[in-house]
Amino acid sequence: MSENSNNHVKRGLKTRHVSMIALGGSIGTGLFVASGSVISQAGPGGALVAYLLMGLMVYFLMTSLGEMATNTPISGSFAAYAGKYVDPALGFAMGWNYWFNWAITVAVDISTAALVMKFWLPHMPGWIFSAITLALILCVNALSVKSFGETEFWMSLIKVVTIFIFLAVGVLTIFGIMGGHYIGLSNFTYKQAPFVGGLPMILAVFVVAGFSFQGTELVGITAGESDNPREAVPRAIKDVFWRIILFYILAIFVIGAIIPYTSPDLLGSSATDVAISPFTIVFKRAGLAAAASVMNAVILTSVISSANSGMYASTRMLYSMAHQGFAPKSMGKTNRRGIPIAALAVTTVIALLTFITSIEGPQIYLWLVAASGLTGFIAWVGIALSHYRFRRAFIKQGHSLDELKYHATWFPVGPIITLILCILVICGQNITSFANLDWEQIGITYISVPLVLILYIGYKIKHKTHLIPLDKVDVSPSDLRDEEK
Repeated sequence: MSENSNNHVKRGLKTRHVSMIALGGSIGTGLFVASGSVISQAGPGGALVAYLLMGLMVYFLMTSLGEMATNTPISGSFAAYAGKYVDPALGFAMGWNYWFNWAITVAVDISTAALVMKFWLPHMPGWIFSAITLALILCVNALSVKSFGETEFWMSLIKVVTIFIFLAVGVLTIFGIMGGHYIGLSNFTYKQAPFVGGLPMILAVFVVAGFSFQGTELVGITAGESDNPREAVPRAIKDVFWRIILFYILAIFVIGAIIPYTSPDLLGSSATDVAISPFTIVFKRAGLAAAASVMNAVILTSVISSANSGMYASTRMLYSMAHQGFAPKSMGKTNRRGIPIAALAVTTVIALLTFITSIEGPQIYLWLVAASGLTGFIAWVGIALSHYRFRRAFIKQGHSLDELKYHATWFPVGPIITLILCILVICGQNITSFANLDWEQIGITYISVPLVLILYIGYKIKHKTHLIPLDKVDVSPSDLRDEEK
């Protein structure tokens, strides 16, 4: 393919695309399936508190990202911000950390798609479904950014519509209009409910809740290819916050009201067993016989959507790093349609090789998946740090907040709360492994932390970088999309 002489990505994402991509990125199997295990551990009240606190933290995070993205929109945003506002070494570490996370996640998602398809075709080899899924998302991402935006818009819309239907059916079931008998709020006071295990258990499931919100930062990635980021990003942040809070909180409320936390179905919740998805159980109790097939189709859509978003995010991050000098220059070249085709090809190869290891070397695959486990939270730490430094530098250099197109909420409280909670979540991933001195489990759980430190320290030593003084930080508003050449 011939290359575009400007070597920059093309804008093509509409405001509706950005809003729905950010929303769809945070609604997946974490809500549709794994939410059941959270309720079984902490009770309906504990689950609500955990998701509410995590939702508020994510809102602070998104407003921080929004303030920077509207001031300086760029594809692969937050790695660029870390290098621009904190230290180039941090930008280098954040960029490769995030690229690695999504490249591995694509492999995980195409493996999961095969497991979900076995619900209908149990005797077909799983690798066939994985190959079809990978080919599908590769084609979508290779066509144009508009094709990606449209695909994500409609797949996200399927998830949103499903939640609306679920909430309507759930409320009717609670009041006995569907399902045959009145339930009310009896399960909220059943045995130890609503708060099972008290504060320690709420903190324990807080970690699980965090994974459910992974993907909301995609709004920062899409800013670089939005037609009007200064309109699209603030609107997406506003819409996504309220929708996520309402969807998650109301959905968990309905599940907690209809299914007692002691139900063995909730205890067995896993991301690939649609038969015991709390959504499926609620639909069945309402008398909907086709619930399992419908929810399996929705979960398959969620998995493909996640893989599609992962391919886009990792490709754009690699492209952005090439323009910052953090990756080979060839990764920053685009074709006539503005697609960074070399970055897309490399990401696809890594995802494919990771998938092959799941067949040929399961232990290697498990370590690769583990290595990407905390990278989302590490990226959130980078966003909070970058925004804290950006705003301090902005004020120190004599600028007025009126100059900013969008203001983050509750600065500096927002980024500080985000930093503290993210660090708590990272440290609290597997506390019992430290108590038992289980070094293998410690390694599997926390391997991404030393990997990021190695990237950061290695770049810092090689290039002798330093923390950028606040009066030297470049906070001038600019559209770096026009400077990527």
